[in-house]
Amino acid sequence: MINKEIVKKVSEIARLKLSDEEIEKFAKELEEIEKAFSKMQEVNTENVEPAFHPIEIKNVWREDIPKPSFSQEEALSNTEHKENGYFKGPKII
Repeated sequence: MINKEIVKKVSEIARLKLSDEEIEKFAKELEEIEKAFSKMQEVNTENVEPAFHPIEIKNVWREDIPKPSFSQEEALSNTEHKENGYFKGPKII
């Protein structure tokens, strides 16, 4: 059961300064959350496999097959900004 004392202690550990109104509000909200989770304990999960993902995970990567690529000259053919066989960018300090 969650009460004001628990909320105060947790807020102190988290170094949160809560007013009395906030403590009361959070205590009520956390109590409702705890009730909702306690209902999950009533569900019969015997013989049910855990589901970590809603859909099956499978490898979506393609096989890495080497293919011919552009030559250095072809790669640099459409730019004016080149120097010594490389792309030339702005100077960064």
